[in-house]
Amino acid sequence: MKFYQAIIVALITTTLLNACAPAVVGGAAAGGAAVYDRRTIGSFVDDEGIELKARGAIIEDEDLNRQIHINITSYNGIVLLSGEAPTEELRARAENITRGVEKVRLVHNEMTIAAPSSMMTRSSDTLITSKVKTSLFGIKGLEGFNPLRVKVVTENGTVYLMGMLYRNESAAVTERARQVSGVQRVVKLFEYLD
Repeated sequence: MKFYQAIIVALITTTLLNACAPAVVGGAAAGGAAVYDRRTIGSFVDDEGIELKARGAIIEDEDLNRQIHINITSYNGIVLLSGEAPTEELRARAENITRGVEKVRLVHNEMTIAAPSSMMTRSSDTLITSKVKTSLFGIKGLEGFNPLRVKVVTENGTVYLMGMLYRNESAAVTERARQVSGVQRVVKLFEYLD
């Protein structure tokens, strides 16, 4: 059944993106991730749409887009905004635009008031994200746990964890993330299944 769900996601993604080569590869990767995901196929596709629509709406606001650095991550209709905005007004504007996107249930606005981060900081965050994701494969003794169910986002050394987990899974994931070098803080944004 999971195999067929993965194929459906890949086909939908490919069709929606007009079958360009990157979409085929991306669709296959998304389909593979969907096999292990606790979200429904519909929620998985909705989350991709939320991220694209929010990003598009922010790009249309040229003044906002020019002044901020933003990452938009959606998981089961819950959106994490991370990055930097130079003023509270711009931070709030990004949040309001995102809240207006169809199927957004909740927005966690974790953008800081600061100048956009440097490429060096962003590269460091990418490395931290990779190290956290890899470290999750070392979690043992949790029946049914799959580290691919955890979405990891890093911004300026702060690691945000998203997903649909049981509390014992959340505790193990959080503890493992805290042990990764370079992690300054861990923020849990999980939906709990128990």
